[in-house]
Amino acid sequence: MATVLSVSGSPSATSRTARLLRHLDDRLAAQGHEVIPFDVRALPPEALLYADFGHPAIVEATALFERADGVVIGTPVYKAAYSGLLKALLDLLPQYALAGKTVLPLATGGTTAHVLAIDYALRPVLNSMGPAHITPGWFTLDKDINVGENGTLTVAPGAAEALAHVTDQFSLALGGRPTLLAATG
Repeated sequence: MATVLSVSGSPSATSRTARLLRHLDDRLAAQGHEVIPFDVRALPPEALLYADFGHPAIVEATALFERADGVVIGTPVYKAAYSGLLKALLDLLPQYALAGKTVLPLATGGTTAHVLAIDYALRPVLNSMGPAHITPGWFTLDKDINVGENGTLTVAPGAAEALAHVTDQFSLALGGRPTLLAATG
């Protein structure tokens, strides 16, 4: 099966975006893919802020992108666009870091006013990086992502169904098999 790099562009240590991605990672792994979770916030801030292309952590991140057959990009929406942290990483990657890859863009946010952030802010940048295919993405409202006291993630039924659908489309585009798992909430 395919190798999938699952990238969280959230700067928050308690990120709903990252938790949602890890939830979808489980679905992709159950479909037979090797999933590599990657939180951009784990990169050294100085390497990102000073555009240190040669920093070992940036070199390693670039190698993860090169190794992947598919990339899931998740970001919270701030000021009607994807996170600045994600932008800093994308700016440091080679121009065609997504060449030949299948990409699934995902976003989270507090209001439906930002639902088009994927198509108008993120997708053009991803497209400029040369992917073979960008599958339909999905915007999930923060209120539809709940984390229990024990860390258990619950996604509202409508959002869970939509996320399962776009994740399965991404998996199929990678040559995966459709899941028989029910959309989990």
